[in-house]
Amino acid sequence: MLKKILLGLAAALLILQFFQIDKTNPEYDATQDFMNMYPPSEEVAQILKVACYDCHSYETKYPWYTYTQPFGWWIDDHIDHGRSELNFSEFGTYSPRRADHKLEEGIEYTETEEMPLPSYTWGHSEARLTWEQRELLINWFAELRPIVYPDSLKNADS
Repeated sequence: MLKKILLGLAAALLILQFFQIDKTNPEYDATQDFMNMYPPSEEVAQILKVACYDCHSYETKYPWYTYTQPFGWWIDDHIDHGRSELNFSEFGTYSPRRADHKLEEGIEYTETEEMPLPSYTWGHSEARLTWEQRELLINWFAELRPIVYPDSLKNADS
């Protein structure tokens, strides 16, 4: 009986492999990309690329295990959710208020170590940020806030 159950599970896992996720990154207007609009230092750019851009942009690099289901579906769901919350590739399309809010959240989630997600850093050790890297990112986000949403716009929104 156990042998039949194991064979059934193996067959189900094999069949799942025929249902792959779409690993095509959408085309986008690079002039609207966060780092093109607000060029960071090389160090901050590197942090963003290794710790943020895989899930929060259209520059996702899909690792080998995304070809194995159900892992691929789980990762694809993370990427879809990450892009819906913050998409650096579309940052230039955000209103100043929304852009400011996303920077504010970036500060908060970086400070509280909610980002990058622990499940992401398991497979991407380079995304495990030191406190110095976190401070660099936090400070850069904080410096950008008055640029993306100046007081003159805040007063006009009131």
